[in-house]
Order: sequence, then C-alpha cells, then structure tokens
Amino acid sequence: MKRILSLFLACGLLLTASSAFADAKRLTLATGGTSGVYFPLGGAIAQVVSTKSDGKFSVTAQATGASGENMRLVQAHDVDFALVQNDVADAAVKGTEPFRPDNKMSDVVAIGRLYPEYLHVVASKDSNIKTLEDFKGKKISVGARGSGNEVNCRQIFKYFGLDYKNIEPIFLPYGETADQFKDRQLDGFVFTIGTPNPAIQDITTAQEVFFVPVEGQKADELVGKFPFLVKDAIPAGTYKGQDKAVPTLSVQCILVVNKNMSEDDVYAMTKALYDNLGDVAKAHNKGAEISVERAAEGITIPFHPGAARYFAEKGVKLP
Repeated sequence: MKRILSLFLACGLLLTASSAFADAKRLTLATGGTSGVYFPLGGAIAQVVSTKSDGKFSVTAQATGASGENMRLVQAHDVDFALVQNDVADAAVKGTEPFRPDNKMSDVVAIGRLYPEYLHVVASKDSNIKTLEDFKGKKISVGARGSGNEVNCRQIFKYFGLDYKNIEPIFLPYGETADQFKDRQLDGFVFTIGTPNPAIQDITTAQEVFFVPVEGQKADELVGKFPFLVKDAIPAGTYKGQDKAVPTLSVQCILVVNKNMSEDDVYAMTKALYDNLGDVAKAHNKGAEISVERAAEGITIPFHPGAARYFAEKGVKLP
C-alpha cells in the first residue's frame, strides 16, 4: 500500500513540475558567437532565470553575431532580451556611428550591467612605446574595420593626438593580430575585451610585452565625453609578466530588453538573476564579476521600469 501511495505521490510531483514548465513563458536570450564569452555566460544566465523564477520563465540562449545584431533583434521583438556592449547600446539608441540617426533603436532599454570589458593597449617590449602618444609613426592593430573595437580606437585616439594619418593602422581581428604581433609585424595593438583574453595570453606566454596605461587628465576627459566609459584597471596577474594592475578604461557588457515587456515580467527576471549571482558564477567565471552594487555603472540608456523597481528595492541609484 505504501509503495502504491509513494507511486501516486511521485506521479503527482512529476505532473505538477510538468504543468509548471508548460505554463512557463518561453523567452529567448541573444548572446554572441559560440567561441566567445557571451554565449556560455548567456547560457548560465538563461539557466538561472529559468530555475529561479518559480516556474515563470523558460529561457533559451541563442548564438548570434553579438552586440550590434542583438540590438536589432531586441528592437524587432525577434528575441526577448540580450547581452550587448554598453557603448554599442548607446550608439544604437541615439543613432550615432556606426548606426544611423534615422533608425534609432529607442525601444531597447537596460536591465543592468554584467561585467567590464577592458581597453587593452599593448606594445612590444622593444618598441619604446610607453604612452598612447608614442603610437605616432607605429604600426598598430585597431581591430577589424567597422568593429566595436575599431570604433573605440577612433573615439580614444583623438584625445591623445592620434589619428589614422599619424599612425599606421592595421585592421585585423584578435587572432590574426596575435599572430602578426608574435611575428614582429606589429608595434602594438588595442583590444576592448573581457579578461583574460586568450589571444593576449598566447602572446604573453611567447614574449614580453608592455601594457600601456590609460590614465590622467585625458582619460578623465574621455569619461566626461563618453559616459559609457568607466575608469578601471586590468587586475594584477591577469597575464604572464603583468605583476601590477594597469590603469585603463572599460566598457561594460550589459543586459537589455524591449521596453514593451511588462514591468512585472522584467522585475521577476531581474530578481531571479541578481538574487542568484552565486549560481551564475558557479556556471561561468564571469558571473563572479556581476554585482548588484555596480548594476548601473556605465549605462547611458534608460532602464526598464521593472529593473528600476528591483534596484530601487536594493538601494541602487540609477542615472
């Protein structure tokens, strides 16, 4: 009799769980390429929001072309929320380069900041480059043409007296930059990426480099001009031979959503994620860099009312 009763109870629990899953809203989270950080981190976020929302959501992480595409997908309601770089979000919402003023993505709003993506300014040890100004006359990789990385370079260079006329710009993605740098075909490069970056790890394992600091009055002016930039530092020991923290600037990976999603749903999503960051960190190391306290840092687009309500409860001041 007890075995029969136990069987009925087990079946009842399975039916309840199945019913809860069936009732869950199915959401899609746009991430990035499968070889980058956005896709696995997005998978961890999807899992946490699904399991910690009391059956309210079932989230699937979708591989994409990353920030620019993700903004378009959220604007068009083709996905529900997405990971994007905050400077890309700023440009898309305002219709500035590389986006168009006649196609502003003003339906995209913020949930919160996730983690920093640092400006890495790296020079060969024998190049005599110690400051950004020393790039003049040098062969520098600025990233793939038209990429977010290259846009960052153009934004930053002019504050240090640089342009594509007084340096020799080389337009290469990260992997090819690493190969040419190791072959001594480049004097330096600029990456805007999370840490540790495998391409830079590969370089520093093979040879000594100099990490150029980005600091002082010109860095302050940049942050004043572009509030999506944050004064930051690459932590000591991130790369071989890098024994001290390197002052620099960072942009932020942020979570965005369409403004037309209901306030209650976005509140529940935000709460499920930010109340359970330990679970995200167990699934992906970048989860350890996400915090409630820094959730508004570097975000220049409006917040969704549901996210704003959650952070107000946590005492986080939003812009």
